[in-house]
Amino acid sequence: MWRSIGMLLAAITLCVAAASRAQTSASSVDEEVTIDGPLRGAWRTPEHWRDGKLVLILAGSGPTDRDGNSSIGGVHPNTYKMIADALAANGIASLRVDKRGIGASAGAVTAEAELRFDTYVSDAASWANFAWARSGVRCVYMLGHSEGAEIAALAAAHVRSCGVISVAGAGRDIGETLLRQLQAVDAPADLIAQAHHCIDELRAGRTVADPPPALMSLFRPSVQPYVISWLAKNPVTALASVDAPVLILQGSADIQVEVEDAQLLAAGHPGAQLVLLEGVNHILKIAPADRAQNVATYADPNLPLAPGVMPPILAFLAEHQRSIN
Repeated sequence: MWRSIGMLLAAITLCVAAASRAQTSASSVDEEVTIDGPLRGAWRTPEHWRDGKLVLILAGSGPTDRDGNSSIGGVHPNTYKMIADALAANGIASLRVDKRGIGASAGAVTAEAELRFDTYVSDAASWANFAWARSGVRCVYMLGHSEGAEIAALAAAHVRSCGVISVAGAGRDIGETLLRQLQAVDAPADLIAQAHHCIDELRAGRTVADPPPALMSLFRPSVQPYVISWLAKNPVTALASVDAPVLILQGSADIQVEVEDAQLLAAGHPGAQLVLLEGVNHILKIAPADRAQNVATYADPNLPLAPGVMPPILAFLAEHQRSIN
């Protein structure tokens, strides 16, 4: 069913592009919005907007933009844009944003060393407040993917929320997650030991002067302050503190975050709904267990969302509406 919907949405997108050029109104058109000057995002209001519901979509780690694509590594799955498309097709508005320093929000930071995890949390709360202030909005939900799942949980402590949707979010802190990811790719024991040392130092608040060249992408000096600030956070504690309905989605074919992570998150928030997606990977596409073939899906912008992704999200949005306006 969802594959046919994906084809329909592709056709709608073409019609929308033409309508936009003609400056006529149409459903599923992105409106460029901004807060605090340099932070930018895409607001999507469907033609038949149901109940004033809005989903704020928060991106994962690294240089991941509002559509779910990265400027490095050939990662171009269009995951967040596809979620926005599916929401619009079901009468639900969305706001997907470029993180500070990424995409159209690149001008919001001058140096990587300036970033802290709490900066992204504060930005997420600001975007949520912006959404609440928009005409027609009666309920704001936060959907965070990967790193964005933890950001959404922490931001929910500072802003009104009708619900938090945690997608492929880690259940361990970033240090443990990085070590498990290195083990998953069969990194040499000495390299894992070096990574462990770097993480121990950063966890203690001490920077590492000369990280190993093989680990420079993870522990380069300019990113270490950010990692130190992230290591201070516990994703289970963050989600447990959410005073709103919670949905946890996790794919069984995810090679970055494990099913056990989702189970840890769910155990920390007994009221949360946990949905495991069979055969779904980190970018929410159907993927084989073979690691190389799984990673290959990250570069395919035309591969549709896995059929199981949107139904639990839509059901959660239908069940939990706590209108505060």
